[in-house]
Amino acid sequence: MANDYLYLSFDGACNTPGVLEMELAPLLEALESGAGEWMPDIVKGVRRRKYTRQAVTKGLTESRQERTTSVALYRTTNPDLEMSLHLRLPPLRPSLRLSLTMRLLDLFARESSCKELVEMVRIWALHYPVTHATAHSLADKDLAGFPLFGRDRETAYQDGFDKIYEVCWLNVFGAKLVETVGRERMRTTPAHRVEELPDGSILLVTWPTAADFATEAARVAQARAWVHLRPDLDFDTVMATLRERSATLAPVEPRFAPDIAALLSRLPEYASLAQRQRRIAELNAYVPPEPDEWLPLNAALPSDVADPKAALDQYAYFAERLVALLHTPVPSVFKGSPESLTDIDVHFWKETFPDIFERHNIDAIAVPAVGAYLGEVLVKHLGGQWLPRKQWMEAQVRVGDRVWLPFARAHRYMRSTQALLDHSLTQLYRVAERHARY
Repeated sequence: MANDYLYLSFDGACNTPGVLEMELAPLLEALESGAGEWMPDIVKGVRRRKYTRQAVTKGLTESRQERTTSVALYRTTNPDLEMSLHLRLPPLRPSLRLSLTMRLLDLFARESSCKELVEMVRIWALHYPVTHATAHSLADKDLAGFPLFGRDRETAYQDGFDKIYEVCWLNVFGAKLVETVGRERMRTTPAHRVEELPDGSILLVTWPTAADFATEAARVAQARAWVHLRPDLDFDTVMATLRERSATLAPVEPRFAPDIAALLSRLPEYASLAQRQRRIAELNAYVPPEPDEWLPLNAALPSDVADPKAALDQYAYFAERLVALLHTPVPSVFKGSPESLTDIDVHFWKETFPDIFERHNIDAIAVPAVGAYLGEVLVKHLGGQWLPRKQWMEAQVRVGDRVWLPFARAHRYMRSTQALLDHSLTQLYRVAERHARY
């Protein structure tokens, strides 16, 4: 799936807790050998440092609590990567927990990259006896029940992974689970790779490449391994579930309503990774109502203010209040550009602004600020002309053979979070722009 992530989790025991440099050397050496183009370059504990093994141990030392310590590792260049390393220390049972999120699953469409990743995890498992380790599509994990395929992490640790709840692309099953399922059954699993490790755990890879997990052939391989390890499950039922997930994740081509395409194209990123394609499909079907906050020029209300300049100064002041309100979360607001209108739409929608603030404050402060800002953009970029009115809600901006009512639009816009889409600033501007060309 386009824009999917690889998610890797690894839970193992520490062999010789004490000297961090010695304990972590195998883990970091394998990371450096296997990561290649996605190697983290930053370590962050209490402080942010350039990656070195020493930086990792310093970060863990500085972040140490009574029984735990942790650091984050990430990249500052593509492909984006976030990684966390968490240690449990005595008097708790010493253990190491690592999670990694790579924002480019397509990197693992290459079999060579997958082999390097599998070898890295294999080396970790040789040095840190595994409870459980997996690598798989993050979107597919979301659909199945993130992070542990159908069960929460607390329950998983409490039960000690007493059952195979699903089979990922890459799996390392701990020795205890292997004995529970049956060693011979584990060893004879139909899969791309099955390897018994010295501590009794078993490494299993269902398919040569991780990025192809949603193809029919990869799903068949996943289902065969799963039902082999769980003979109580039915192959056809498992395949139906996996096919349904693949269908949910199948890429959907964006076909958004043209006037608000710039706005709608930014909304899927706020859906969960697993639901983004479904969200694109929903937004493809969405058509906002046509703006009706306008009048033909011959029906325009004449200006009725004694001091037009004072009225225009008031509108400019209202618009500056929006800049003051949004300049930090929406820096483009300083530009007064058509693109800034879309940024404002997205910000208010993301924050569910109309639904969380008191109505009287929205009507008294936000509506005039938004309306004036919209009007100023119409003036600046479409050659518009204010027609001020004593009642600012009636103020108009002349553009071509129409006059637009930006304050009326802002009032309707601020009724609800859904209204932000139904009556967006982006749409009104684009419709005004189109008519200005006639």
